[in-house]
Amino acid sequence: MNEKYFVHESSYIDDGAIIGSGTRIWHFSHIMGPSIIGENCNIGQNVFIGADVVLGDGVKVQNNVSIYSGVICEDGVFLGPSMVFTNVINPRAFIEKKHEFKQTIVKRGASIGANATIICGHTIGSYAFVGAGAVVAIDVPNYALVVGNPARQIGWVCKCGTKLDTTKTPVDCVACGEQYKVLNSILYPKGE
Repeated sequence: MNEKYFVHESSYIDDGAIIGSGTRIWHFSHIMGPSIIGENCNIGQNVFIGADVVLGDGVKVQNNVSIYSGVICEDGVFLGPSMVFTNVINPRAFIEKKHEFKQTIVKRGASIGANATIICGHTIGSYAFVGAGAVVAIDVPNYALVVGNPARQIGWVCKCGTKLDTTKTPVDCVACGEQYKVLNSILYPKGE
C-alpha cells in the first residue's frame, strides 16, 4: 500500500504510472504506464487511463470514463460519468493506427458532462463547459458552453460554472459576482 495515494484493491496500476500524493483511485480501474496523474485527483469506479495520458492536479474523473493515449487534462478538470475520449479519427480493427493518435487537450478548470464524446485532435478551453451527451468535434473556446450532436456553442459560463447573461454590460455572474467582458466574440475576465 502506498502511503501517498489510495488505490482500491480491485484496481490495477501498471509499472511506469506516476501518481501524485492525495490521489484516490476507486474500484475496478486500470491505470496504464507510462501515464501521469497529478496530486489530489479522484479517479472513480471502472475508469481506464491509457498510456501517456497526463492528468493535472485536482482532476475529478467520474465512474466509467475512458481516457485514451494522447489526452492531456490540466489542473481542476471535471470528467463526468461515462464520457469518453477518442484518439484516432478513422479506426479499423484490422489496421494498426497507433502512429495516427491525435492529441486532445482539456484546459484548466473545464468540465465535460456525462456521456459526452470528445473526438480527438481538439482543445477544450479553460473553464469551458461541455453539456451531457454532447459530441465535440471542434475546438471549444475558453468559458464556452457547448451542447448537442454535433456540439455547438449556446453561451458562456463563469469560472464557477454558472451560465452568464452576456446581453448586459458588464457581464456579472449572478452566483459569484465575477465580472467578464466580451470582445470580438470572445469572453474574458474583466481584469484581462
